[in-house]
Amino acid sequence: MAYCKFQADQLFTGYELLDSTHVLITDTGGKVLNIIPASEAGGDVQQLAGIITPGFINCHCHLELSHLRNRIPSGTGLTGFIAAVMKSPPFSREEKDAAMEESDREMHQNGIAAVGDISNQPYSITQKIKSPLRWHSFLEITNLDDPLAAERLEKFQAIQTAFKNALPSMATTFSPHAIYSVSPETFRLINKHTAGQIITIHNQECFAEDELFIHGTGKFLSFYESIGRKQLPIVPSGKSSMQTWLPYFNQKQTIISVHNTYISEADIVFAKEYTAASNMQIVYCLCPNANMYIENRLPPVDLLMKHQCRIVLGTDSYGSNLQLSIGKEIETIQHHLPQTPLKDILQWATLNGAEALGFENELGSFEKGKQPGIVLIENGVTGSKRIL
Repeated sequence: MAYCKFQADQLFTGYELLDSTHVLITDTGGKVLNIIPASEAGGDVQQLAGIITPGFINCHCHLELSHLRNRIPSGTGLTGFIAAVMKSPPFSREEKDAAMEESDREMHQNGIAAVGDISNQPYSITQKIKSPLRWHSFLEITNLDDPLAAERLEKFQAIQTAFKNALPSMATTFSPHAIYSVSPETFRLINKHTAGQIITIHNQECFAEDELFIHGTGKFLSFYESIGRKQLPIVPSGKSSMQTWLPYFNQKQTIISVHNTYISEADIVFAKEYTAASNMQIVYCLCPNANMYIENRLPPVDLLMKHQCRIVLGTDSYGSNLQLSIGKEIETIQHHLPQTPLKDILQWATLNGAEALGFENELGSFEKGKQPGIVLIENGVTGSKRIL
C-alpha cells in the first residue's frame, strides 16, 4: 500500500492540537491510517508550514443564492437585507447554475468537506450530484397562513422526493425558515414530519425579531405592511423569539439554531432545559462574517461557551458574505474575540459540524478509517486550502 505522510507546525485531530513531533499517515485517497511520532515516520514526509486539520464542515449555506454575489448592500439590518433579496432582479437558470458551480468549487478549494445547505427549490440538485462535497439539504419552508399549511407541506414533499431520488445517500429534511415567516400550523406540521431528524432555523438574527414577539412592535411591522400583510403570522407571546418557537418542537429533533446574534443568557438556559426535558438536542451555528455584513454585530460567543453549548460554524450565502470560507470565519472570530481558544474554534469547524450534520462516522476528525479531507491553514488563520 502507498502512503502519504504529513507533518506541520501543528496537527489538529478534531479533538486536540498536537505539536510538530506528530505525523499524519493516510493512504493515497486520504483515508486515515494513523498518527505516529515523527521519529517513527521514516522518509517521504511532506513538510508543511501551518496547521493541518480535517476538512471543514459548513453547517449553514444557501447555495441557491450564489448568484447574489456583490448584489446585496451591507449594513442594512436584517429587514433591509430580506427586502433587498426579495427585490433582486431576475436571473436566468444558466446564471444561477454557473454561480452555484463556482460556489461549490470555491468551498472545496477552501477545504470544506460537507455543507448543511438551505434549499427552497430543487435547483441545486444538478450541482450536488456532481459535487465532491457531502450535503445535508434543509428544505426551508415559509408560510404565513395556517389554512395554507398543508398545501405548502405537500409542495415541499414533492421537492423532497426529487432530492431523495437524485441524491439517495444524502439527507434531505424539512426546516422552518424563522419564527417571523412560519405560521403555528406550519410549525406543527414540520414538527410532525421531522421526528428524530436534524433540522435548522434562523434564530434571533436581529433585535427586531425579539421586539416583535415580546412587544408586538418594531421594524417587522413595516416589513409585513410592505408585502401587503395585515396580520402577524404568530401573535406576540410576550416572550423572546427563541422562547416562542422552540416549544413547537417535541419530537426528539436535533435543531441547528443559526445566527443567534441577539440571543440572551436567559434564552440559552431556557433552550438547554427545554431540549434536555424533551430528549432533543440544540446546536448553535455561528456565521460571523454574515452577521457583521448584515448587522455589524457578533453573537455572544462567551455566553454560549459559558453554558457549554454545542457550537458549529457556517458561511451563510454570497448574499451576505464576500467569500465561502470557514477559514475566514475562524479568522473573524479570532480578530474580534481573541480570547477564544483556537482549539475550540477548530473543533467547531470540524468535528462538531460533522456530528451536527450526521457525518461523524466519515468526517470531522483524523481517526482510523475516516476520510475527512486534509486542510492546511497557513499564515496563522489568514488562508486555508485543501491538500488532499
